Amino acid sequence: MAAKTTYTCRDCGATSAKWLGKCPACGAWNTLEETLIEPAGGRQASRFESLAGGAAARQVVTTLSEIDATDVERTPTGQEELDRVLGGGIVAGGVVLIGGDPGIGKSTLLLQALDSMSGRMKVLYVTGEESGAQVALRARRLGLSGKAVRVLAEIQLERIAAALDGERPALCVVDSIQTVYSDQLSSAPGSVAQVRECAAQLTRLAKTSGCAIVLVGHVTKEGALAGPRVLEHIVDTVLYFEGDTHSSFRLVRAIKNRFGAVNEIGVFAMTEKGLKGVSNPSAIFLSTHGEPVPGSCVMVTLEGTRPLLVELQALVDSGGPSPRRLSVGLDRDRLAMLLAVLHRHAGVACMDQDVFVNAVGGVRIGEPAADLAVLLAIQSSLRGKPLPRGFIAFGEVGLAGEVRPAPRGQERLKEAAKLGFSVAMVPKANAPKKAIEGLTVHAVERIEQAIDIVRGL
Repeated sequence: MAAKTTYTCRDCGATSAKWLGKCPACGAWNTLEETLIEPAGGRQASRFESLAGGAAARQVVTTLSEIDATDVERTPTGQEELDRVLGGGIVAGGVVLIGGDPGIGKSTLLLQALDSMSGRMKVLYVTGEESGAQVALRARRLGLSGKAVRVLAEIQLERIAAALDGERPALCVVDSIQTVYSDQLSSAPGSVAQVRECAAQLTRLAKTSGCAIVLVGHVTKEGALAGPRVLEHIVDTVLYFEGDTHSSFRLVRAIKNRFGAVNEIGVFAMTEKGLKGVSNPSAIFLSTHGEPVPGSCVMVTLEGTRPLLVELQALVDSGGPSPRRLSVGLDRDRLAMLLAVLHRHAGVACMDQDVFVNAVGGVRIGEPAADLAVLLAIQSSLRGKPLPRGFIAFGEVGLAGEVRPAPRGQERLKEAAKLGFSVAMVPKANAPKKAIEGLTVHAVERIEQAIDIVRGL
């Protein structure tokens, strides 16, 4: 017998037997979502059994310090950059959600990883958006043998579950979760109810069987994963593909990871044979200038555990009565704030100038440690005088004009010295206690002090 469904308001929790545009309880519009009705003897019964002390459902309460916890075993995927983002590899029973724009390389990367892992474990590729022939054609274009990669073209959840039970793979990729539907729900594939229920059922299968499952998710036009936000909560790891589809470089960023560090990134280059890991990503984000140019300043940013050198470029040009402030890869509101700090505390006025700031290579910088480099690049462009060759800077700038320290400053300086940079401007709290060979460090406390030192270099 098919399971019964009801419609629940996501705002107030009221239920209705049929879908309505307006919730009859709270009056909110378009908030009713289809959900399954729990059977009378299901979870509620087990809850009462537990409260009554039933032996089958009784849970043992233990002390945290007495729990025997060991590190989870990881299986490398054969893609070093992907392993870095995952925290070392695939975890048995773990569920990974990976999202990104269409055509950015999600299916390509996962097919490469499956082919690499198929020699060590049993793998299954469930495709709901393509036929088996299309997957085979892609594998041939990428030069993959695919001899041990099992493929299933199916979108019905119950058949996918039956295939998992029959094949018993150690790793399964579902491409994509928005195409999968369950017969227990009457709504169309891709709806909120279908995505939530199918993801929950697949997660339950992964935890009970020990099979690692990778779910491919669509993204909205804003770049967020499509579907309910609960989709990100029930999985173990959430990865985002970033980068311009017109560029050959891709970034994979970990937004959530129960088995590793968050905000870790992997860098890939798209080639004719698929995605290849980039071992030295700092070279991507640095422009190749023959001579130093005005408006360019290199900073060291941290992405997870990896320090990256990124070139920030600024262009200050004469504007009209309403000057523009535009930024690519940095927060526009923070740029307006920094311009006010530069004027008030360093006496550098840009009120009648257009100011454009760009992070080279399409990388997005969210940390405030970019503040000092942005201001120095703006000052350099305004004066038309380039910063010295081999110059880097990092540090947060406050509204009072102070230069605040950035986390893990020593690692940033060592990475810059390793890549041949010779002059660094850093917050005073980040000044190294021991001299770094080949690197001259200028420690500053305020933005006006930094501007004065740069003018004398």
